[in-house]
Amino acid sequence: MRHGKKHNHLGRQRGHRVALLRNLSISLVEYKRINTTVAKAKALRVFLEPLITKAKTNSTHSRRTVFSNLQNKEAVKELFENISLKVADRPGGYLRIIRTGTRKGDGAETAMIEFVDYNTEYSVGKTGAKKSKRSRRGKKTGAATAAATTPATQSDEEE
Repeated sequence: MRHGKKHNHLGRQRGHRVALLRNLSISLVEYKRINTTVAKAKALRVFLEPLITKAKTNSTHSRRTVFSNLQNKEAVKELFENISLKVADRPGGYLRIIRTGTRKGDGAETAMIEFVDYNTEYSVGKTGAKKSKRSRRGKKTGAATAAATTPATQSDEEE
């Protein structure tokens, strides 16, 4: 039974699961976007987002903490120098998971996980001009409002 177990074990022992999440994290930091299964992407988001938050404060303690989780100097350097500057004003939600369908071989649900601030296609479209509100009822024209008023209200308006 899985009472109280809050994270996905991904069908692996602890050491294998941690190694998998480290490798996925290093690849994501290096390439900014990777394709994997939905379950691994969700587990990766839970694993990596606290490390990105930790990377926002550039101190020796933060670097050592992140390095103890990633164990890759280049990934830690990239995380603290480039990525932390891009996400400095964001309060969380650094990663986006986009489902991409099923894999042909085994039918597994696949997803693309990426950094939110590195995808310019989505961020440019969101900050554009606001769309006008559309109503399904239609507009009341001047003639329709004149016809809608009763003669009693017209006489009141004339006085």
